[in-house]
Amino acid sequence: MKLEIHNISKSYGSTQALKNFCAELTPGIYALLGPNGSGKTTLMNILTGNLRADAGNITFTDEDGRCENVAAMGKEFRGMLGFMPQYPGMYPSFTLEEFLQYVATLKDVGKDLPKKQRDALIKAQIDGVLQAVELSDVARHKIGSLSGGMKQRLALAQAVLGDPKILILDEPTAGLDPKQRIAVRNYISRIAMGKIVIIATHVVSDVEFIAKEIIMLRKGEIIQKAPGHELLQQLEGKVWTLCVPEGEIAAVQSAFAVTNISAAEHQPGMAILRVLCDNRPAPDACEQSPTLEDYYLYVFGQQA
Repeated sequence: MKLEIHNISKSYGSTQALKNFCAELTPGIYALLGPNGSGKTTLMNILTGNLRADAGNITFTDEDGRCENVAAMGKEFRGMLGFMPQYPGMYPSFTLEEFLQYVATLKDVGKDLPKKQRDALIKAQIDGVLQAVELSDVARHKIGSLSGGMKQRLALAQAVLGDPKILILDEPTAGLDPKQRIAVRNYISRIAMGKIVIIATHVVSDVEFIAKEIIMLRKGEIIQKAPGHELLQQLEGKVWTLCVPEGEIAAVQSAFAVTNISAAEHQPGMAILRVLCDNRPAPDACEQSPTLEDYYLYVFGQQA
């Protein structure tokens, strides 16, 4: 199975949101990273057919080697998709179960089965996804009564319903607490086996260890595309910690990219700064192992 994106471009007036975007995606998780306005959401809307590209095309190759243009596939391709938009629309008067039953009907889940078997399949899938996103205990509550984090998890549940081959997730962990983020991240990793999963996010740590490839976008163009460990190799010897008086923090920030500031333990009036610099910034600076967040800030600087 393969999804190929060929030279996709899209403009809004004089603003080019995507420029000759190309990628070849096979089963696994792909992370789209970039500051606001880099083209992530535009790409996702083009992939789902909610937006038409100005140029380029997208092809899908199935397990039997049949390759088709997704525009020509129409409903067949859309039936393979699970989409979680950044701001999903939901019906506040529906219960969670009612909403997921409605989504399952739209997705034609079990459409070839007799009604009794189809109803049983839909119920089993709804129960399964609600349990996976830890919403089983509120299954019969109205959507309008949910917190923002609960609605976010429900949006993920509806995307996964029907076992889609391609899962497109726009900011899937926005509004979640750390425990919920970890649970959602682990769930995505678990269901990604045999699926093409595309995640756009600003929470870099959510994809650092689960993405097979990181695609970094700036102003609609790919500036890096590689596995995370290959990107981090580029940052070896460029991440440091400095211990400085609190009064010198502003000066260090003006001289270097500072990714973290914390109080120095057992040293009143001192701070530990995590600094990005091509060379050792001070004689007593300590080299650190880079993270994907360091790399993101190194690439995008003030944009990040």
